[in-house]
Amino acid sequence: MAKFLIFVSLVTVFFLFSEANATAPRRALSSADTIAAFLVPQNTVRAKLGLPPLQWSNNLVKFAKSYANQRRGDCALIHSTSNYGENLFWGKGNQWTISDAIAAWAAEQAYYTYSTNTCSPGADCTHYTQMVWRTTQRVGCVKIICNSGDTFIICNYDPHGNVIGSRPY
Repeated sequence: MAKFLIFVSLVTVFFLFSEANATAPRRALSSADTIAAFLVPQNTVRAKLGLPPLQWSNNLVKFAKSYANQRRGDCALIHSTSNYGENLFWGKGNQWTISDAIAAWAAEQAYYTYSTNTCSPGADCTHYTQMVWRTTQRVGCVKIICNSGDTFIICNYDPHGNVIGSRPY
């Protein structure tokens, strides 16, 4: 059985197919584990570029949780209208992990060309550029399982990145 994973930005939508993960039982993550699961891989990507680490924001978590709960009924990849940066992830089924979402966003680096500050034609790299936006200082994220049983993950960033005409780093 294949899973369908969709990434959405304000610009493009594309699909990535992957094989189903093993469905071995997983223990519930503690709050500290959850925070680390979101922060460590994003800060690892930033560190490779010499960027300061993101700090966890409970205010952004509250916003992300509120917005994710609005999407619980449809799991739709529709961005909020806040002034925060925002990365969304949807995966069919409930086996998707925080690591899956962040790895998908980080993989968009392959589509970003720093010298021209552009994404490859037909590709999206805005999740990656938001993660590595130099002036972004704080992040708050949540993962929910929608009523459909699918996975929805959201990270909000402050201040937002992806400022037209500016480079992320």
